[in-house]
Amino acid sequence: MKEKDLDRWVDRYRKAWESNDPAHIAALWTEDAAWYRRPDEAPVLGRDAIVAAWLDVADGPGETDFEYQVLGFGDGVGFVRGWTTYLTNPPAEFSNLWVIRLDRDRAHEFTEWWMEKPL
Repeated sequence: MKEKDLDRWVDRYRKAWESNDPAHIAALWTEDAAWYRRPDEAPVLGRDAIVAAWLDVADGPGETDFEYQVLGFGDGVGFVRGWTTYLTNPPAEFSNLWVIRLDRDRAHEFTEWWMEKPL
């Protein structure tokens, strides 16, 4: 795996985030993936459960802007820093840190930290 593979995965993640299409979401994950929506909570386990959990908290299309930077990648593990702006009223901004363990082009494990920026 190379950094460009991580970039492609993040691009697909963003597509799924915007579309909320179950097929786009499912294509991101291995069958036995683990999604840690917060590092201090139990993970959502398995592709089908991840799709269902994603749709339970889905953002609306066009509701966010997102930028990211790959901080590092090696041995199938990527580190991504992100900036999310919710275009809601009132707007909200978040800083994100993702740790993504890839198995080919799908995430086997995904852990995210997100912190709201004070306005």
